[in-house]
Amino acid sequence: MRVLVTGVAGFIGSFLAERLVKRGDEVVGLDNLNAYYPVSLKLDRLKRLGIKEVKASAFATSTIYANLRFIQMDLADREGIAQLFADEQFDAVCNLAAQAGVRYSIENPEAYIQSNIVGFLHILEGCRQNQVKHLVYASSSSVYGLNKQIPFKETDQVDQPVSLYGATKKADELMAFSYSQLYGLPTTGLRYFTVYGPWGRPDMAPNLFLKEILGEGTIQVFNHGDLQRDFTYIADVIDATLRVLDFPSEESIPYKIYNVGNSSPVALMDFIRLLESYAGKTVNKVFKEMQPGDVKSTYADTSKLEHDVHYKPKTSVEEGTRMFYEWFVTYYNIK
Repeated sequence: MRVLVTGVAGFIGSFLAERLVKRGDEVVGLDNLNAYYPVSLKLDRLKRLGIKEVKASAFATSTIYANLRFIQMDLADREGIAQLFADEQFDAVCNLAAQAGVRYSIENPEAYIQSNIVGFLHILEGCRQNQVKHLVYASSSSVYGLNKQIPFKETDQVDQPVSLYGATKKADELMAFSYSQLYGLPTTGLRYFTVYGPWGRPDMAPNLFLKEILGEGTIQVFNHGDLQRDFTYIADVIDATLRVLDFPSEESIPYKIYNVGNSSPVALMDFIRLLESYAGKTVNKVFKEMQPGDVKSTYADTSKLEHDVHYKPKTSVEEGTRMFYEWFVTYYNIK
């Protein structure tokens, strides 16, 4: 199968591309390598995949996997994306590229519209015009917003987002539905819940916390620590994504949405204590009020995913945090 993976230099995208090429798929990875967080981490993820030289709008072939190529391109480049789809004739697309970050969406809303709305439209059009057999795309637990039902189910109302990031992800789901309904394009949205693990984003809480714990700094704990998150380990996320990719909808409107989570929320203070236990240090904590765009709890009901593709998370938060800690101290050369 020939697969396009957008956001391939990102956290989830790099792991997904690796699993795809190892199982024999032909993969084109795309990323714009923006500077939302240090580009050096993105380039290191690519190097891990054998992509050692990057030139804008030119293909680079992996030195490790002959069936992996990379191209630097922005989803907002309508003509470039259209030409890529026409030239490559993908069987499937995994759209993981997006402007991420709930808090940053408050500071720089335009970036989210360009990447998450305009860019996603270009992906939909590329799929429609080139008979792509399945589009899988990253949605987010952020779409649940002010939803009070626990655990979160795909059938819950998600029309009260508390951040523009969540609003753009809900918009993606609506856009995908319209293309499934109008053109019969099989689309599947994955609502990822707090993905963590080795090679994770430096702006995410696990990375921010561990950096301060090891550096004997200070962390900010919002809502006075009364938060819980459904931390989901990267390997489980990739397993779920691959299972879904191979299972396009055959309904009259071929549109699906799934929660991808650990279905076992952890109190934020317990997670911090777990990091402290691996580091052998405690950290100074400054407790603050809830910040704009945040929610108190996330908790995924994954029964639909288990029923349809037999997915069950395998990694406990204790095991996942240990593997994350071991990678973190190695990658950042912390003695």
